Amino acid sequence: MKTAIFPGSFDPFTLGHADIVQRGLQLFDKVVIAIGVNPDKKTMFSAEERLQQISSCYADQPRVEVMLWQGLMVDLARQLQADCFLKGVRSVVDFEYERTMAAVNAQISDPSVETCLLYARPELESLQSSVVRELLHHGADVSAFLPQAVLSQIKR
Repeated sequence: MKTAIFPGSFDPFTLGHADIVQRGLQLFDKVVIAIGVNPDKKTMFSAEERLQQISSCYADQPRVEVMLWQGLMVDLARQLQADCFLKGVRSVVDFEYERTMAAVNAQISDPSVETCLLYARPELESLQSSVVRELLHHGADVSAFLPQAVLSQIKR
């Protein structure tokens, strides 16, 4: 069984993230959404809220697992015997960052874990969680940017 880990902070989980998961399921038997927990990072939603929001999106999808993770992704890959890191790329800036991370992860993982980059669909490439957080902060309608299951859990 081929397993991919889709790591991120997902604060919040957007339609762009959901698109990467759906497309990843066309390539892998299982996608593990690993929500990064960093106590030093300021987030709008707690790790538990993000876990609940994303889990609600995939409650009926047995091929998607959602979990919290703190530490190196290569350690999680080893633990889960994952084959690949699944990442979304919106721009050349994202590409350069992900290229560097892929090289480092390949070097420090044993066995080596590949990275699969999926380019954002044109209609989603400008979508960023930081922009959605700003819109939420100002009470704007974000229904065009978030899955319905996430929207229904956000308290305004």
